[in-house]
Amino acid sequence: MNKTFAERVVQFNENLKYLGNLPDDFQVINPYLDNPETIIVMQKFYYKYYNDSNQRKFLIGINPSRHGAGVTGVPFTDTKRLENVCGIKMKSAHTHEISSVFIYDMIAEYGGAEEFYRDIYINSPFPLAIVRKSKGSWINANYYDDKELFNDVKDFMIYSLKKHISLNLDTSEVFILGKKNAEFISKLNQEANLFEKMTVLEHPRYIQQYKSKEKDLYIDKYILALKNK
Repeated sequence: MNKTFAERVVQFNENLKYLGNLPDDFQVINPYLDNPETIIVMQKFYYKYYNDSNQRKFLIGINPSRHGAGVTGVPFTDTKRLENVCGIKMKSAHTHEISSVFIYDMIAEYGGAEEFYRDIYINSPFPLAIVRKSKGSWINANYYDDKELFNDVKDFMIYSLKKHISLNLDTSEVFILGKKNAEFISKLNQEANLFEKMTVLEHPRYIQQYKSKEKDLYIDKYILALKNK
């Protein structure tokens, strides 16, 4: 029997490991290995919204933050939104993540979580959180922050994107969050020929931090792009 979309995502996440090199002062956080509850809430989420065989559009982030999917295992979803919107409580962690606020405000305007996730799959080319040592503590990092880091993770990112596509994603148009992210995914696309068209949207963190007064305009922009048949 063919596996549902949910079964494929869960299998991908449960087998997710990064065993490649990293520059000094960088680490990868794998929530599926670090917290047993992450696997449970991730499974609940995907079986709730993705337990079908629908083809979906692909919305691509950068890499998870340590307060969002780096805890819950669900992209752009902190524990607040996971519980309040998706009805899935996480007992072992409590997180608030700025990008999650924007994404779930946009999802509400789109028509709600069920309608949104029926149409859209969100993930990242590097699907695990990356942190960097700074002044004795660990802070969020992006895969493109350091040239050596990008070179180390590039092959894994192409492998990961191909795995995502194999879930049953529409590759005729992909939606990329963040202009710098799009530059790097364009390089991967030239090498691996993954997507026909790339549509770039401003990253939720950028909108929340610098464009919060125009948030409704950006929500409209997202919805127009994503609902364009």
